[in-house]
Amino acid sequence: MPVAKPESSDSRVIAHVDMDCFYVQVEQRKQPQLRGLPTAVVQYNEWKGGALIAVSYEARKFGVKRSIRGEEAKEVCPQVQLVQVPVARGKADLSGYRNAGSEVVSILARRGRCERASIDEVYLDLTDAAEMMLAGNPPQGMETIDEEALKSHILGLNNEDRSDVKENVRKWIHRNNADHRDKLLACGILIVAELRMQVLKETEFTCSAGIAHNKMLAKLASGMNKPAQQTVVPFSSVKGLLDTLPIRKMKQLGGKLGVSLQMDMGVNTVGDLLQFPEEKLQERYGINTGNWLWNIARGISGEEVEGRLLPKSHGSGKTFPGPRALKTVPAVQHWLNQLCEELSERLRSDLDQNKRIAHTLTLHARAYKSSDSDSQKKFPSKSCPLRYGTAKIQEDAFNLFQAGLREYIGFYGGKTQGSHCSGWGITSLSVSASKIVPIPSGTCSIAKYFQGQSTSHFSSMQSSDNLNSEATLSLPSGSECYSEVNLSEPKIDFPKEESWIKDTVPDLDLQQQKDLSSTLSEKTQDGFIQKDISPLLLSGCLEQNWSKQQRDLTKDESQFKSEYKERKGKRLKDKGTYSIIELFKSYNPNTSGSFLSHEYNRTVGGTDASSSSYSNEEEGRREAWGYNIDEIDPSVMEELPPEIQHEIKAWMQPHKRRPNNMVKRSCTISHYFSPSKKS
Repeated sequence: MPVAKPESSDSRVIAHVDMDCFYVQVEQRKQPQLRGLPTAVVQYNEWKGGALIAVSYEARKFGVKRSIRGEEAKEVCPQVQLVQVPVARGKADLSGYRNAGSEVVSILARRGRCERASIDEVYLDLTDAAEMMLAGNPPQGMETIDEEALKSHILGLNNEDRSDVKENVRKWIHRNNADHRDKLLACGILIVAELRMQVLKETEFTCSAGIAHNKMLAKLASGMNKPAQQTVVPFSSVKGLLDTLPIRKMKQLGGKLGVSLQMDMGVNTVGDLLQFPEEKLQERYGINTGNWLWNIARGISGEEVEGRLLPKSHGSGKTFPGPRALKTVPAVQHWLNQLCEELSERLRSDLDQNKRIAHTLTLHARAYKSSDSDSQKKFPSKSCPLRYGTAKIQEDAFNLFQAGLREYIGFYGGKTQGSHCSGWGITSLSVSASKIVPIPSGTCSIAKYFQGQSTSHFSSMQSSDNLNSEATLSLPSGSECYSEVNLSEPKIDFPKEESWIKDTVPDLDLQQQKDLSSTLSEKTQDGFIQKDISPLLLSGCLEQNWSKQQRDLTKDESQFKSEYKERKGKRLKDKGTYSIIELFKSYNPNTSGSFLSHEYNRTVGGTDASSSSYSNEEEGRREAWGYNIDEIDPSVMEELPPEIQHEIKAWMQPHKRRPNNMVKRSCTISHYFSPSKKS
């Protein structure tokens, strides 16, 4: 549980805005003839007409609830209009509702710090706006107050005499003797009412709101009077609100903790917590949770409005209840592919629109074991670094599922039989992308330098930090190490793409040239390369192109062909080592042959096989190239000479090395790239 800040926070103005049966409103905006009719939005499947996920207030009067199915809703209310959620990839497509929610957020964010909590709810910190209003045009001096503000519900306001409620609200707002906290809330009443009317005008959606001194109280208040109304919680009314509030109604107390408080402590309302000293709660539930319980009993919460208009994560999931449970590995893989395709699409959209990237892919699943009814809760969640591209996300998600399944059936002694399972079933699958952060300012895509616009120069690159960030995005997993290369700054004008490839990599046959051209041209809207491009291949291409530009353009064709044959023969002799050699030589020209850092000695496992090849003069320059053996991508091994391949394999598997298999010191990779060695 989050630990509430002990300092006073009752001078803030926080609002929680909650859309009224939002999915129904979105459908009614698309089909205006549904307005005023009992309507429900149904997520369709074959069983009993599908599940209701939103019910209009007109339908609720007839007893239609979200807990029932479509067919049951028809029985309860024959005139109910059932609108199906759009379907894409075999599952519900919520993008339309998500986009409609974004419309609302953009309006609400005009007046204060805004935190989007879900598709249909938003927190606002209106403290600054309220302070400005109080200083410039305080409500106490306003002759006219908007009608929507006068419809506010103010907890603790005495209306027992059945007098005009709106007039009582007017008097409360106009009080000159009110303390500063209530004056700020009065400003909040006017601001929120204005925002809600603006939302209605621009989007046709109604919303309800709670206004209080912290997020916890605002959230509680927003649902107290719906639809299209707002409720205010003055500081003096906090105790009265919480004294009778059922403990399970409080956020984060609807689960096991709430059950424990009821069963073990006899706590039925939030006010009942007041009887326990903080030490007692901490002794029973731990220091943090005990402190949090003690605070919420007094209406104290230090949780800040985060100021986030965009979601913290993206996710896609689907449930498979009852007989629809997935019982074969291919069935799971099929649905994972569908979910990952949707997730990849949303990530590309976020990257394009908001310039943000996600770093972590997580798989969640719920399963059952025929011999254990409780096993549904125990399928382990798995995470890994996120790689952009639909195929990569699908591959990684399936690997995560397989890892989780092995762990799960290990717990319960089950065995897989080929593509079939033995006694287990998957009832829910979801994939999510998290740790989403903005792309650093100034970062540009590596694809920019291969578009063949003849205007790109390496001298115009951003800082090395930006390059490192870009390398992590553009290169395949396992190639992140190349982001450490320090690029020199030759000015290179690239010709058109096809001619550049043909001239730069003459070894490639026609089909290979076409493939590389196609690879370089396939990128996302933001310029990021979608397919894998070998960093070594690109580095070799760049070096050759640079060398080509240094040629004397007056050479005749026969002389050029002669030089080309000589270079080709040399490359064939080196058997593919050209690109990695040139990577070191051209991209780090100010550094001599020391390419391994002190980290190498630690990683190799104590062997000094490489240290002997360094001269004393070179010792001080080892920091120029740093490599952790664990970061070496095995896919680049084929580009190295056999003796270097042998040495690196020995590094990567030190436990298999024997004294008689030690590589010769003269063949170490540091010696191979020594400045004294002719390329």
